[in-house]
Amino acid sequence: MRLASLLQLLAAARAAIGHSEYVVIGSLSILGLEAHTRIPEGMSMSIDVDAYTRHDPPRIFDLQDQLGENSPFHREHGFYLDSVSPDLPTLPEGWESRMHKVAHDGLVVWFLHPDDAAVSKLARLDENDVRWVREGVAARLISPPMVRAYFQRTRFLDAEEEKRARDGLEQISGAIEKSKRSDKG
Repeated sequence: MRLASLLQLLAAARAAIGHSEYVVIGSLSILGLEAHTRIPEGMSMSIDVDAYTRHDPPRIFDLQDQLGENSPFHREHGFYLDSVSPDLPTLPEGWESRMHKVAHDGLVVWFLHPDDAAVSKLARLDENDVRWVREGVAARLISPPMVRAYFQRTRFLDAEEEKRARDGLEQISGAIEKSKRSDKG
């Protein structure tokens, strides 16, 4: 997925419901950096755009039939809107102030900072989330020290989710460091 495709989807959303500001969370939040850096393929391979309308979050759910999974838009373009609530992800305090803003042709799209997205992904730790964080750390788009610091300001669902997130980050960071050392040796 590329930023242009995501903007095409959100332009269709704007045409359908009139909202021009959106927040993108999840894997494709990394596309907020596309104009400034190369995005690893493993971080942008998702076909579902997790988003909500910034000023009226529940309104995003009105778009499922037109732009969601198996919609005419999805069948035509190969990607779709995954309407989400801003309460869905586990995120650290202050995440809203770290979002990246992209303005294009009347749309304003806010993207989670990669370190904040990493906290959320590590809390879930699905296989795709591990790949996304690993690629982000390897490309230096995610900072393990910042993610560790954000863990201190994150309200996890429970102690198990927090432990899973911390252990996941240590495994990913350790594997990347080990790989770097073997490349030098």
